[in-house]
Amino acid sequence: MRNRYLDLLRALAVVRVVVYHVTGWATMTLVFPAMSVMFALAGSLMAASLHRFGTAAVGRRLRRLLPSLWVLAAVFVPAMLLTGLPLTPKVLLWLFPVSDPPANDWGALALSPIWYLRNYLWFVLVSPLAWWLFRRAPLPTLVAPYALTAAIELGLYPDPPMVVQQFGLYLGAWMLGFAHQEGMLRRLPNRFLWPTAVALVAVGGWWNFTQPGTRGFDLNGNPLANALWSAGVILVVLGREPARTAWIDRNAIFSRAVTLINRRALTVYLWHMAFVVALTPLVDVVGWSHQNPIGLAIRVVLVFALLGVVILLIGWVEDIAARRRPELIPGGRRRAAPPEAADQPVAPRAPEAGTTGERSVVPVPRAPEAGTTGERSVVPVPRASETGRTETGVRDVDAR
Repeated sequence: MRNRYLDLLRALAVVRVVVYHVTGWATMTLVFPAMSVMFALAGSLMAASLHRFGTAAVGRRLRRLLPSLWVLAAVFVPAMLLTGLPLTPKVLLWLFPVSDPPANDWGALALSPIWYLRNYLWFVLVSPLAWWLFRRAPLPTLVAPYALTAAIELGLYPDPPMVVQQFGLYLGAWMLGFAHQEGMLRRLPNRFLWPTAVALVAVGGWWNFTQPGTRGFDLNGNPLANALWSAGVILVVLGREPARTAWIDRNAIFSRAVTLINRRALTVYLWHMAFVVALTPLVDVVGWSHQNPIGLAIRVVLVFALLGVVILLIGWVEDIAARRRPELIPGGRRRAAPPEAADQPVAPRAPEAGTTGERSVVPVPRAPEAGTTGERSVVPVPRASETGRTETGVRDVDAR
């Protein structure tokens, strides 16, 4: 069964990223550091995949990640080649972006979200090793990326390569996702979690205001402040994950919106900046500035409307990449939880004597057939649940 709380966090993060790129409001990075939260969620899901599939999880992640990128490249790379992008072997990076793929002037801005896929790809590739290290030395492995970022920002490691900078900034969030998947964050007592989270946010905020980065108080321009502030937020939103999530699905429209954004998160993320860039000349013509609330609201609506068109046209690629049945608009057939059990926390129940925990195994004598020894058959007998229904067994977990 999918974790709807994680689905909700991802949906909020994706929407926040789109709105931030339309409005440019720096305060949004402080209220909800969406990119770090997205990396933490991805790290948690990657750890779950490694738990189930071992190193084969790397191929499964890549299979889900790359097809949506290839569709984007099939549209934009020819357009950039026709408008000045040189045809060099580096163009092949659009197939597997271990480094920034080339782009021309307008493409560099419209396709700027590619950095997220580049980092995601790096983290997926190193995850088997990182997981091995984390299982043996969780605290040093978790602290290492933040120590690297601090060393870079304090001048102890000057002019590092871009890959090293990004590992320092976002691998820490990925590793917090590992800790979430292992249950470590949930087990942290309040007397430790809350002071630690407050201290991380306080130090990150102090550094951001005393040592402003390239974008003023915007966390995206200050790596050390971003890493520390984001770590404090992640500790809270993942460490105090609610036990009951049925409220997310009580409203059918809200539930379907959460499902839709999750099933099309990559499509929304990859395409939204192109629409933001495309609408900029129109905005200049009609005179909508960033200080005009009505103009900003209209721009947000237009960007999401265009994203809706792209979702209908090519969003189903994400379904094929995940080996799901393709849908134009996902989430329409989701079944709600039974009302009397909807708010019950999910907790393991100890098996009763003579049971396996899911179904009772009752030995039933069977008359010997001709040529048999008369052994007893073991007949699974469904056991009534506390709500009066018959339990149907454990549902598979989607570790996407």
